[in-house]
Amino acid sequence: MSAVRPVDAASLILVDDRGKTPKILMGKRHKDLKFMPSKFVFPGGRLDPSDRRASAFGALDHQVEAKLSQRVTRPSPGRARALALAALRETFEETGILIGERDLGAYTAPAGSGWTSYEAEAIWPSLDGLDFVARAITPPAHSRRYDTRFFLCRTNKIAKEMDGHAGPDKELTELLWVTPQEAKKLDIPTITALILESLIEQLSTGLSPFRPIPLFHFRQGRHLCDML
Repeated sequence: MSAVRPVDAASLILVDDRGKTPKILMGKRHKDLKFMPSKFVFPGGRLDPSDRRASAFGALDHQVEAKLSQRVTRPSPGRARALALAALRETFEETGILIGERDLGAYTAPAGSGWTSYEAEAIWPSLDGLDFVARAITPPAHSRRYDTRFFLCRTNKIAKEMDGHAGPDKELTELLWVTPQEAKKLDIPTITALILESLIEQLSTGLSPFRPIPLFHFRQGRHLCDML
């Protein structure tokens, strides 16, 4: 039986570095979900067609765009941009946090998309300040597979926070702001632990735009980490 082809997905690591020790936002997945139930994860999800059509403020750093375009079929700036926007949209849908810019005039969302709250609040999703910190592909044995790009964004890019997106009957039942070291002690998937280790190292070295970015994947029964 051939492996399920992974679908494009994106996740966002929100970093609050206003204090002495940076904190990151983690969410606990609902216990009834089929994929990673009850685990603490970063907000995120699969790429939606509307993410390719959504307008945005600013552009990805050219080094970020270049690394997002490595090891992919038919790379393009549009695909890299859509993945970054997917991370922002999914973060809002799961946490109620809108990342973007105000005072740029009216925002028009793609019809019938998850971008309508940006339109209602007149907030433009912002690509400025987004960094790329990791990529992970679900192992072939899984029935659901994702090729997930993990982005980093600082809390100074938050335009608004809305209630009601996380709770007992939601995909994320609770949200926690924790240090990366505290996050490692939560009930997290193995891949999240690996990404946290890499994140700690990247933060400690200042997030140089030329640093290598880990790609975690699985081949012939072995977990591998290549660098982009």
